[in-house]
Amino acid sequence: MGTVVSLTLPAASGADELVAATAVVERLFAGLDETFSLYRADSEASRLARAEIKLPDASEVMRRLYADAVGWRLLTEGAFTPERPDGVLDLSGIVKGYAIQEAGISLLALGLPDWCLNAGGDVLVSGSPGAGSPGSGSNETWRAGIVDPEDRRTLIAGYPLGGKAGAKLALATSGSAERGDHIWAAGAGTGAASVVRAAPAFRQVSVAAADIVTADVLATAIVAGGMPMLDRATDGWNIEVLAVRAGGGLLATPGFRR
Repeated sequence: MGTVVSLTLPAASGADELVAATAVVERLFAGLDETFSLYRADSEASRLARAEIKLPDASEVMRRLYADAVGWRLLTEGAFTPERPDGVLDLSGIVKGYAIQEAGISLLALGLPDWCLNAGGDVLVSGSPGAGSPGSGSNETWRAGIVDPEDRRTLIAGYPLGGKAGAKLALATSGSAERGDHIWAAGAGTGAASVVRAAPAFRQVSVAAADIVTADVLATAIVAGGMPMLDRATDGWNIEVLAVRAGGGLLATPGFRR
């Protein structure tokens, strides 16, 4: 879908480190796009959608991510689901978080402990932006901004990521402001017998968590499941949430209010 992926390293990083890190991230995202994109007619996901192959015959990564998505469907009581209302398998709700997670693992394997990876507004960090710089401490945090869904040039909040033990490392945002109404509501279906879809409770939801997959999945699930899923997520996971109501009001957990 033309998602922009950006990688930031501390100012003290060398040019060779940046080149190697960029190559790893580009290769990983390109490979997953070839497998999972429903916008590519030749992808494995598109072949599954056309019933040219069946899921048991799909690649190991396709079957593993599908199993993970089904697990999240159970954990969220159906608010997150890997099937579209028309029955097509669509793992886009989990694959971007997975791609960011795998890219982060690859960066650490390269011996790069300090970086910020941003894929379409979903952010994962490691270490500190001040690492290696004179006068900057290793506890300096990365700052992730959250845009106003009514005005993409304006930030409505910022959230500190990384920099110290126990800090949240990931921030994901889901909603209709960036890509339109692409998240289907929990329980939505197709056909004459379908229940009429209710207006979404939230225009945009941002979730900060220890890992990017949890942040990404729960942000999507809260948009799809509304207030009941927001309550379930904040009770069941160690997360912080900033939700923009359909009417423009904000709901924020204590971490975001601080």
